[in-house]
Amino acid sequence: MSRWDDVEAFVAVVEEGGFSAGARALGTSPSFASRAIQRLERRLAVQLLHRTTRQLRLTDSGRRYFEECRSLVTALDAAERSVQAMEAAPRGLIRMSCATYFGEHYLAPAVNDFMLQYPEISVELELTNRVVDLVQEGFDLAVRLGSLKDSSLVARRLAPRRLHVCASPGYLARHGHPASPEALARHQCLVGSTDYWTFSINGRREDRRVRGRLRCNNGLALLDAALKGLGIAQLPAHYVAGPLARGELVEVLPDYRFTDAGVYAVYPWSRYPAPKVRAMVDFLLAHFQTPASAERAGSDASAASADAGR
Repeated sequence: MSRWDDVEAFVAVVEEGGFSAGARALGTSPSFASRAIQRLERRLAVQLLHRTTRQLRLTDSGRRYFEECRSLVTALDAAERSVQAMEAAPRGLIRMSCATYFGEHYLAPAVNDFMLQYPEISVELELTNRVVDLVQEGFDLAVRLGSLKDSSLVARRLAPRRLHVCASPGYLARHGHPASPEALARHQCLVGSTDYWTFSINGRREDRRVRGRLRCNNGLALLDAALKGLGIAQLPAHYVAGPLARGELVEVLPDYRFTDAGVYAVYPWSRYPAPKVRAMVDFLLAHFQTPASAERAGSDASAASADAGR
């Protein structure tokens, strides 16, 4: 037997807490594990384990040797799996989730292009305005918008996301310009699917609660209300770029505009991501980082949030 076989047996016995359990982990017999450790002790000329009828206990030398060997075994396993994953051709089913608006207009066309490039991959794309639980519901990947909450998910930024607070000249003539986010409490705000708008205050993200007579989870409806002077709206550049350029809307609080947000591909953490998931994420990163796609997705991503509240 090789020295490496003996080392693996020693690590398995210690990790599993006994010869029988360690042998099961290796798919071998307790007698094999026992002989392997005896060979190690003879070669090293040290006792690694105190053996009793009830338990095993590491000696000081055994503890040091175990710590070093466990690192080697872990590193070898990682190296082998990394190479195997790299060499494996992407194939299989990818289950994905995305907000409806962004999915319809931008993600679905990108996914279709991806499938042309990877004929061995199938995709199940669910467009929904709820935040799915990727692990519990069996999704491989989601595209999410805005500022992400801390989680165990891996997040890769695909594109920027920009929102503008704006109102019609008529509304501002009647009610004045708010000088700070706090001043919005004295204004009619056109509320989307969340009661909070996000700002950058002293370099930090700050959320401010807003209120108003109108609440709607559709960006076009909020835009129409803003154009008709019903209040102040926070809307994506996709909706307001034209009205702002034509003077139909005026941006307010530009110094407080929050810019540290984006469109993200998120997926459960794994030391060895499936090749199909890695291929999809890499494809989306390349797709949305082209200047035209990034600009359009960054604008429309916010529209999806206005329509759906993520």
